[in-house]
Amino acid sequence: MKRSKLLSLALLCPLLTFSQTEPKPYGALPSERQLKWHEMEMYTLIHFTPTTFQNKEWGFGDADPKIFNPVKFDANQIAKAAAAGGFKGLISVAKHHDGFCLWPTKTTNYSIASSPFRDGKGDMVKEFMQASHDNALEFGVYLSAWDRNDTRYGTKAYADAYREQLTELMSNYGPLFTSWHDGANGGDGYYGGKNEKRTIDRTTYYEWHEKTWPIVRKLQPMAMIFSDVGPDMRWVGNEHGFADETSWATLTPKSKEPGKTPVPGEVDDSNLPSGDRNGEFWIPAECDVPQRPGWFYHEDQNEKVKTPNQLFEIYLKSVGRGGNMNLGLAPMPNGLLHDNDVKSLAAFGEKIKATFSDNLATGATAKASNVRENNALFAEKNLFDQDRYSYFASDDQVLNPSIEINLAHDQEFDIIRLRENIKLGQRLDSVQIEVWKDAAWQPLAKATSIGANRLIKLDKPVRASKLRLKLFAPVAPTLSDFALFKEAESVFKFDSADRKKIAKDQITIISADKHAKKAIDNNDQTVWNTILSTQKFIEIRIPKTESIIGMSYMPRQDRKINGVPSKYEVQISVDGKEWKKVAEGEFSNIRANATEQNISFGTAQEAHYIRFIPKEMLSADKEFSVAEFDIYLK
Repeated sequence: MKRSKLLSLALLCPLLTFSQTEPKPYGALPSERQLKWHEMEMYTLIHFTPTTFQNKEWGFGDADPKIFNPVKFDANQIAKAAAAGGFKGLISVAKHHDGFCLWPTKTTNYSIASSPFRDGKGDMVKEFMQASHDNALEFGVYLSAWDRNDTRYGTKAYADAYREQLTELMSNYGPLFTSWHDGANGGDGYYGGKNEKRTIDRTTYYEWHEKTWPIVRKLQPMAMIFSDVGPDMRWVGNEHGFADETSWATLTPKSKEPGKTPVPGEVDDSNLPSGDRNGEFWIPAECDVPQRPGWFYHEDQNEKVKTPNQLFEIYLKSVGRGGNMNLGLAPMPNGLLHDNDVKSLAAFGEKIKATFSDNLATGATAKASNVRENNALFAEKNLFDQDRYSYFASDDQVLNPSIEINLAHDQEFDIIRLRENIKLGQRLDSVQIEVWKDAAWQPLAKATSIGANRLIKLDKPVRASKLRLKLFAPVAPTLSDFALFKEAESVFKFDSADRKKIAKDQITIISADKHAKKAIDNNDQTVWNTILSTQKFIEIRIPKTESIIGMSYMPRQDRKINGVPSKYEVQISVDGKEWKKVAEGEFSNIRANATEQNISFGTAQEAHYIRFIPKEMLSADKEFSVAEFDIYLK
């Protein structure tokens, strides 16, 4: 091409100069749908199936569809509460592990069409979709790959039916922002009355990469596919809602079996909370957490709804660590959210708005040690312009620039926000922040893995007018945002009262082991470990015969599974000789969500002695572990 033609092209295309000076992208990059997802920050996940009416955490698949009749169901009440909390999306659990479909699917009779809801003509997925749109929320769906009801489960016929269900959901409910798939696959189930345990080869059964996910890509190209292994976003590795302090958006997924392709439920989860520096793919963390201890509604958890301050901490450790926050909401059997849930969401939304609506760095000026080619396109002013993708950058050979920031006047703050222009990759290894105090630069804070959003919460508020950033990266950094905030106070209290329980000093664990007291010491960070050999149960005595309505078991809180039961039985006695079974069941999600497990006796029972009997354990050893036991009175 002649020089004159090149000159003409440059005059016609002023962006050509920009593209020549812009830093080269670094590492794995986010897709368009991932960029949009990062900007959402928070959304909700609604668990509501016959399981709600059974007061269980995971349905077994045996519930009669006729029990599903939420007489006051109002999708708008739920969506409105989510929007008041500042959430940007709503995901309908269209089918959970119990197999019950909330839409009139053609693939099974075990659906809302067989229930009394809307006289068998309802479509709850569609109602959630409409309510989401009416409240300016994005809409998505969750479709469990496991089905504890379907008699075909484990055969090719079920895998084909599962893809038909996915096709229906991807085709009939408008634009979706996510298609959500978890890793719970195979195990005990009803299976059309078989009542047996079924196992599958998770690496091949669903043909995720070959047949299943391509359905989403074809029909909903902007839908983020979630599973513990991606491909668009990953499970953070826990259900507390916390990403690691260092949590990279990039990941190289690993299978439990070397040489095999990682798929949902068959992935080495050791790197999920942290991601991988220079991971092969952009797969950021989604931090899922229920608003209550469990994902489904349980009346005895009405006083355990997370407070606005607890939700704010989750926000700081999810969105504030480069991921997204996915909050589980659980409607009551009547189809509405409980008042405590609604009040907490509204107060959380007010706290978020009050905290982040006032950027205390507004009006600040900055001076960097180096600006890329001294070009205004990469100047320090871009840190303060509210654009996530305009940015400061240094020259290619300047990997550790510093930036002095002068605030408009003294400000008191306790939250620092940093962002990178992630369209060019996650480039920064770390950042150090200093404050000018007593005529010298003094350390204030530091952070790693900045990415799409990094919120640094200081131990206490600091007053300052001058700060300095030190950036460290293997390539020229591209910092797009610097902001300061002060956490808004939240004075909040639920109206209801706690359940009545027996004081711990009135409970005796009948054991020769002096460490048994750790099970009743009001400290869920201590753990009593004991070996279950000849004696297969834990026996508890209270001072006198009382009318008892239930008990609770708190598993160990150190993320270990040693000695944690997955199934249990409870017996009671008045004299310690004649025993009566009053409860049995499964702690269905205890591996991922190690919260307090409440056991209801159904009706009040007279008891002086209680036996807790672990029936199946998560680990193969013979030990039993407990952080706390509680006994509840009528």
